[in-house]
Amino acid sequence: MVGQKILIVEDIASLSIAYAGHLESAGYQCVIVDNLADASGQLRQDPSGFSAILLDLQLPDGNGLDWLENESDIVARISVIVATADGSINRAIDAMRLGAYDYMVKPLSPARLVTAMRGAAEVTKAARMETTDTPKSTKADSALQGFIGKSAPMQEVYRQIKNVAHSKATVFITGESGTGKEVCADAIHKSGPRGKKPFVAINCGAIPEDLLESELFGHLKGSFTGAISDRVGAVQAAHGGTLFLDEICEMELKLQVKMLRFLQTGTVQRVGATEPENVDVRIICATNRDPVAEVAEGRFREDLYYRLAVVPIKLPPLRDRGSDISLLANSFLSKFGEEEGKTFEPLTAELSASFESHGWRGNVRELQNLMRRATVMFSGPHLDATIISEFVDPSTQISETARLDAMPANVPDKSLPSAGFHALDGMTLDQVERLVVDRAVDQCNGSLTKAAKKLGVSPSTLYRKREKWQNPDSSD
Repeated sequence: MVGQKILIVEDIASLSIAYAGHLESAGYQCVIVDNLADASGQLRQDPSGFSAILLDLQLPDGNGLDWLENESDIVARISVIVATADGSINRAIDAMRLGAYDYMVKPLSPARLVTAMRGAAEVTKAARMETTDTPKSTKADSALQGFIGKSAPMQEVYRQIKNVAHSKATVFITGESGTGKEVCADAIHKSGPRGKKPFVAINCGAIPEDLLESELFGHLKGSFTGAISDRVGAVQAAHGGTLFLDEICEMELKLQVKMLRFLQTGTVQRVGATEPENVDVRIICATNRDPVAEVAEGRFREDLYYRLAVVPIKLPPLRDRGSDISLLANSFLSKFGEEEGKTFEPLTAELSASFESHGWRGNVRELQNLMRRATVMFSGPHLDATIISEFVDPSTQISETARLDAMPANVPDKSLPSAGFHALDGMTLDQVERLVVDRAVDQCNGSLTKAAKKLGVSPSTLYRKREKWQNPDSSD
């Protein structure tokens, strides 16, 4: 860190001197200018000498937003932290969309300033190393890690991922249940400079309300019944990396207040603690609901929404992705077939056409589940047209063989055709249970809380089961 140079662009001398003092105490060298023209001159004179820029938005010779837009080549190479007054938060968000790394509200906390600047300088260093050492084809592939598809809607998603990867801007991913929101969050994380740091995912709808605060922010021993030791929460566990908050609209209002404070201050306070702790973490969140409607209905705080939705990304439903459907189906077929010790040929042209014309209400998750069942039910190497009978009926969102999960507890469904049970032949109890749980979650639009109520179990039970299925090694 010693010797890294910071450019401070601030026209109020007392503020710029104070900022420089804090940063120099932390080991940085600082250059101060009081206008945009001098800032551009310094950066063009020494294009690789600066590690980060602290930029005021209101300057004597122009607007910081216009400068960010006009100097996009500089912004692409050097991390910019925007300093803004309380009344200009919307402008700060616009700055993030123009490529700024982060923004801070005046007056700047010395500790927060140093922490943010450290992260910004690391991002600049990582970007320069990547440009020098990494072939373009490798960078493109890593940015799309986890995704399969070449359709136009997905190409737009890939473009957005690449654009936002090196920023600290919060990202709000929306889309129907099963479209791959966590895959998108993971791709953003891995394609940026935080890729080797932790990626921590929390499902806000799967953790009971009274435990979610502790899960997020941690707690001290004895702070509540059952707190038998100190615990670091997900926010601190993700320090230096990314925190992914799935089903963010399921978060209770009182916890939304604490989340907003964390976003504003960059500090967390564990349950039972008296002092806050600084943390450097990027936030990516997701929901399958309409967040604007949730705000309008009073279920989600408007100020928190605008803090989170700096960069919105909307994932397309599977039915709009054309030939991607066959690509995904064949990929799942190969993967799950290998797990079952079987070999499968790609879908025939007729089956591909049927798959691509289906509505896929459950999106990629529905397709994934269907391919998993197929590898169990068929011996290979080909799938025949009978697989189409497994499609979910769009009018009822339930297939004949998946009606098991709709039956009342302990009441046999005597009307279920024997063919329905026959389809389960050869499946283990764990596989049947997974089929039922996945179907219930799909029918509840991805909400584990609603699915748990439907199945008569606690949300934490479903959360544990799905964690075990998604990460089988973790249960060993």
